[in-house]
Amino acid sequence: MSALGRVVRSGVGRRRVQTAVIGLATAMAVAAAVLGGSLLTASAAPFDHAFDDQHGAHLSVRVDGEKATAAQVEASTKASGVTAAAGPFATVTAAARDKDGHDLPPLTVVGRADPGGAVDAVTLLTGAWATGPDQIVLSSDAPVGVDPSRSPLGRQLAFPDLPGSPTLTVVGLARSVSRTAGAWVAPSTIARLTRPGSTAGFQVLYRFAAADTAEQVEAGRAAVTAGIPAEAVSGTRSWLTLRQEAARETALLVPFLVAFGVLGLVMSVLIVGNVVAGAVGAGLRRIGVLKALGFTPAQVVRAHVAQALVPAAIGTAVGVVAGNLVALPVLAETRDLYGAATAAVDPLVNVVVVAAALVVVAVTAWASAWRAGRLRTVDALAVGRTGGPARGRLAAALASRLPLPRSVTLGLSRPFARPARAVAMLAAIVFGAAAVTLAVGLAASLTEVQSALDHDTADVTIGSPDLRLPPGVQAVQGPDGRTISRVPDTADRAAIDAAIDAQPGTLAHYSKATRPVVVAGLSSPCPVSGFTGDVSFAGYRMISGRWFTAPGEVVVPSTFLTATGTAVGDTAALDDQGRSVVVRIVGEVFDTRDDGMGIFTDAATLSDLKADSYSIAVRPGTDVAGYVTALDSALRPQSTTAEAATSRGTSDTLLLIAGITATLTLVLVAVAGLGVLNGVVLDTRERVHDIGVHKALGMTPRQTTATVLSSVVLVGLVGGALGVPAGMALHGEVMPAMARAAGTGMPSTVFTVYHPAELVLLGLGGLVIAVLGALLPAGWAARTRTATALRTE
Repeated sequence: MSALGRVVRSGVGRRRVQTAVIGLATAMAVAAAVLGGSLLTASAAPFDHAFDDQHGAHLSVRVDGEKATAAQVEASTKASGVTAAAGPFATVTAAARDKDGHDLPPLTVVGRADPGGAVDAVTLLTGAWATGPDQIVLSSDAPVGVDPSRSPLGRQLAFPDLPGSPTLTVVGLARSVSRTAGAWVAPSTIARLTRPGSTAGFQVLYRFAAADTAEQVEAGRAAVTAGIPAEAVSGTRSWLTLRQEAARETALLVPFLVAFGVLGLVMSVLIVGNVVAGAVGAGLRRIGVLKALGFTPAQVVRAHVAQALVPAAIGTAVGVVAGNLVALPVLAETRDLYGAATAAVDPLVNVVVVAAALVVVAVTAWASAWRAGRLRTVDALAVGRTGGPARGRLAAALASRLPLPRSVTLGLSRPFARPARAVAMLAAIVFGAAAVTLAVGLAASLTEVQSALDHDTADVTIGSPDLRLPPGVQAVQGPDGRTISRVPDTADRAAIDAAIDAQPGTLAHYSKATRPVVVAGLSSPCPVSGFTGDVSFAGYRMISGRWFTAPGEVVVPSTFLTATGTAVGDTAALDDQGRSVVVRIVGEVFDTRDDGMGIFTDAATLSDLKADSYSIAVRPGTDVAGYVTALDSALRPQSTTAEAATSRGTSDTLLLIAGITATLTLVLVAVAGLGVLNGVVLDTRERVHDIGVHKALGMTPRQTTATVLSSVVLVGLVGGALGVPAGMALHGEVMPAMARAAGTGMPSTVFTVYHPAELVLLGLGGLVIAVLGALLPAGWAARTRTATALRTE
């Protein structure tokens, strides 16, 4: 082995603590970088990536099997501009019933022999593909009331309205990025699901050479349907519509993931650079010894770069594995939300992170060693032993005057002796405190968002206040098996109001009626919700303006204002069943239901509105069950019933953000703690001789621990004081970006979530990070024997 090789091996083996710290810090930084990079990748046009991976259909067309022939449909796949096609697949719409006898919403069932193909490659999430006549595969987003807490596999769906009442067993759960079906079966099974006297339809999926705009997709639609009778085309769906829907669903998540991803990457580079630079800087005396033995500056640089790369390479390998393990469950959650095909970390992320980590280590070690290697041998030997005796002397003198134990004042002055090292620890704590502050702010903001979204809050309801039923439809079966209904048209609304008022426990109540109207300038109807009574407890949050107070005044969501080009204070013309109604917009409300196109007003604004539902708030201390029983008795003549209201629960998107926030915050705090650990380890090892002297003079292990821990107190307090405003500033950028991405404004309470007492505690979080990072070296210093410390150089 060459002399240089022996130096590298000796350096790695002799400085075991520093070697371990470099490896551990690199591993944690690489893990954080893999997670951050994966989130950035997942957030970059997620629908587009999923669409390309699964060869999504630019256009899906459904054809009536009684009005077109299979040959006509087959010929459409050869139309000009079509680059790939799948089908025609036989398809029917069938209503199923579960084993408990609950009717489920109708399903679009497609006969497909396998999930693959050149267009719309369906991703099988769990189970197997349907191949037998009694098997069915459900779509992951099919509205069939599948309990998300248990696997749907093995569930039986009956079709009692069909000949023979066929029963199919769920054998798989799949996802189509093009959302082409609610369920899939073997082609031969379609005949069993087809009503007598009717013919199954055809579904054809196309990819076009040009489909980036609505005009291009429309041109492709015209080309493929040219040979099919116009009356036979029963429905088409463009991928641009799906893309817009996906953007609305995931828009809130993207700015949040980008913020945490960038924070993780920057922090990883910072910590690795500081650790390596500190380790090389602590070896100045060793560099002087090597130069005295005849090593050239270039050889000194190569030796120290190699000494840093050996543990860094091991740490990088461990970090990549750990980062992938941590990222998989997080990406699995984002996959479910984004509709991606897989939840695996992009291999390119691993390659880039590994290369970047090793480059950062090599460059940092090279720069530090090169600076030290250029010192004269005598200077390196002198400077490398300890910091300059004058550095920090003033701070030590001032600290000694404080009414604190001497062991504490010794530690308090220590950061001024090594200001560069103290700044490195400070930067780590600032990032850690900022991450915690951002996480706390996001959690509070998301709680406010969920509260603002949870409209129509009540203790008791009559009918469903959030019901959207077509005219003439009285009730539907909910996903949980409960019947969701509206107040019957024949019911006496005045009698219902009187029955509610007569109940002793009634605090307040209001009724709500919903009817679609046409708004000037919009092609699709908008639902109008007309209220009567006290709506103050309903939970609607205003973004700007005020709630309506009289007929003719309306409040609308942000999306409505954008779509109509109006603002608070403007008027809008409504066409209500042929009657023109001019209303004034007096407020902007936070509401995302009905694609943010709902209109809220007094019931008297529109004529002949009959309440669909009633929401009731009861007095504190009222027995809700007894209240419902008594009210039910009074409502019996009106053929309707009351029930205790149930919580809608937190939305999947907000739960996902909360889970990812907790994971990322823990990772970033751990990385920040390692930055402190590195600085304290270097400082403690450098001062081990001084520690031995102090112990010889009577310093106890407890006082030694106090000295080491107090050396990070000022850094922790300053880091917390700087990190909290930084986290608040980041929160102030992320939340508006999330709102803009979702295309809606947000109530002011979503942004003003920090309280003075909470900020003080968050500021102390920097101190907690610093103390936790210093615990291990403090324990080592306390356990070191006096003789051993005096011998150590």
